[in-house]
Amino acid sequence: MDAKIEIDVAYKNAIEFTKNHYENFPVISFLIPKHLRKHVAIVYQFARQADDIADEGDCTVEERLTQLEEYKTKLTKSDSALSENNFWNALHNTIGEKNLTLQNFSNLLEAFSQDLTKHNYQNFDELLNYCSNSANPVGRIILEINGVNDAKANYYSDKICTALQLTNFLQDVSIDYEKGRIYLPKDEMEKFGVTENVIHLKNNNSNFKKLIKYQVERIQLLFEDGKNLLPFLPFALRQQIRWTINGGNGILDKIIKLEFDVLNLRPKFSKIDLLKLLFQR
Repeated sequence: MDAKIEIDVAYKNAIEFTKNHYENFPVISFLIPKHLRKHVAIVYQFARQADDIADEGDCTVEERLTQLEEYKTKLTKSDSALSENNFWNALHNTIGEKNLTLQNFSNLLEAFSQDLTKHNYQNFDELLNYCSNSANPVGRIILEINGVNDAKANYYSDKICTALQLTNFLQDVSIDYEKGRIYLPKDEMEKFGVTENVIHLKNNNSNFKKLIKYQVERIQLLFEDGKNLLPFLPFALRQQIRWTINGGNGILDKIIKLEFDVLNLRPKFSKIDLLKLLFQR
């Protein structure tokens, strides 16, 4: 089969892969220009496959770290020569065609490896450092795919991506705890009188509510600052990012309505919720 045809097939597979995985927000929405959807999809598949290496299956930590290192090697090789694997060839094509910064992909893999070796965070700065690898590179890649290369745009994009990552942490407090991870700053847990046992027992007591309220209010400020990204964006991407910001704030609103009980209830969107957020300004 012709190499171009094989790459086109890989892109189609990536789009199907993306559609079949649940996220808070559609990764490939109608707001994304058709000619860019394949590039967004192949990047999403790259990140999701790495995430699955870190989280899915019954492998040991050592085996997962080895697999992630092998994944990184394949990424590096795909940047220099064609692979026998059409997925890597398609990713290589996207990186070259859209002039994407390879370091952003490497940073994502660094975050997945960190998930396997670091299970709690002493303070908010440590958490921000994690987000600089786990979330912010995604926003920067999306900007590059859309031809936006600006330091200020990257700064505000980082605010949004960090806010989205922190919001996801609040959604998944119990899920992450079952995996042996706590993404609530340890010094803030101590400040509000919340012990690990509170999470273990899923005890949504007044102290825990105050802790989560504090997290929510800080994330809301990050989203507000991140809105300054919108003037830098082409029209379609501006609508997509506005929708995404509304979505992040929408999850925070649901957490508030649940009286901050993220230990027993995981807030998420219905299709009606998503439609309403689309028209929200």
